[in-house]
Order: sequence, then C-alpha cells, then structure tokens
Amino acid sequence: WSVLTRVLAWALNRGLIDSNPTTKAGRLYRATRADKVWTDADEARFLASAPEHLHLPFLLAIWTAQRQGDLLRLPWRAYDGETLHLQQGKTGVRVTIPVAATLKARLDAIRRTDDTPILLSSRGTPWTANGFSVSWRKACHAAGITGLTFHDLRGTAVTRLAVAGASHPQIAALTGHSLADVRDILDKNYLSRDPALAKAAIQKLEERKKISDRVSD
Repeated sequence: WSVLTRVLAWALNRGLIDSNPTTKAGRLYRATRADKVWTDADEARFLASAPEHLHLPFLLAIWTAQRQGDLLRLPWRAYDGETLHLQQGKTGVRVTIPVAATLKARLDAIRRTDDTPILLSSRGTPWTANGFSVSWRKACHAAGITGLTFHDLRGTAVTRLAVAGASHPQIAALTGHSLADVRDILDKNYLSRDPALAKAAIQKLEERKKISDRVSD
C-alpha cells in the first residue's frame, strides 16, 4: 500500500494522473488475534483429553511464553532446578525464566541433566516441527478446541501476566519481547479488553472510595 501510494503521488506530481485515490485512504485491514486466547476452560478440556506426552509442552508454553521451536529444542541442561535459560532462535535474545511451582513439579518428576530435549514424542524421541504440529492439531480436535493454536499459548501467557498485574517491563523480561512488542500484543492482538481487568479496575475504585470515606469520617 505504501509503495502504491508513493507511485501514484509521483504520477500526480508529474501530471500523469488527475488524482491519487490512495490519499487518506487509511491502512489496510490488519488481522488480529484478539479472540485467540486460551481460557481456563480450554486449558482444562485440553489437559483432560490430550495424551500425557502433550501435557508438558502445554505447561511449558503457558508458563514460559516461548515459541514452539525454542521449546522443542530446549535441553535439560537449560534447567537448573529453579530457572530455565534459553536463547531464542528467532531473535537471539537470551532469557532467564523463573519456573513456576506447577511447571517445576512436572519437570522435577522427570528431570535429567544432559543435552536430551525436555520435550519428547510418545516414542521417547525428539520432536520434529511437523510431527509436533500434527500431533497437537489432533489433540486439539479430540478435545473440541477449535480456532486456537500452540502459538496462541504465547499470547495467552502474555495476557495472563498482564491480567495478574505484571508490568510491561516484567513481561518483556520473561518473554523476550521488546517493550513496544508487549504493548502491541496486549493492545491489538490478545488482551481484547479482558473482563478481569475491568473487574480489577472497579475493585480498585471501590478500595479508593473506602479509604476516602474513612478519611472523611
């Protein structure tokens, strides 16, 4: 669109066309993923239905907010019992991720200390990207989950962090996003004015009113 606008502006300035129809036409539509957030109900339904070897991929994604490729390559030596250390393949960013209790319990139960990938297929072999994607889609279909992808777990994790009150710098430190990317993800793609935020806002307003009333008394 930008190129077309400049070409037509060039032609207009030289009298080759009578008008530039792209002037002030606005940006082209940009698809959003505002409704592509895994709910607690989706999570429960998936974990109740999916085979055991897909539970850990789900938990790693929702508790670390990392990309599929990075998680499939993540070796056991990246886990020190408290944190996960990885370098993102897409950006080269290094992140240190504190491991939540729910994820830690699952990792500690099968922990190793070598270069074996943490995530393995049902045959105990490393995943290929295609093999994982096929297995994931089948599990989602069996659980009745439609319109949601594994990648959406990354955006869902960012959304849950924001709803929990994490600041943009805190989210960026965990996910490896830039601050601008965190804001963009929340504003345009996933947050979708989460009702939990509105509820929290009213609770804060009520707390402020109570404090104000006590001061007045």
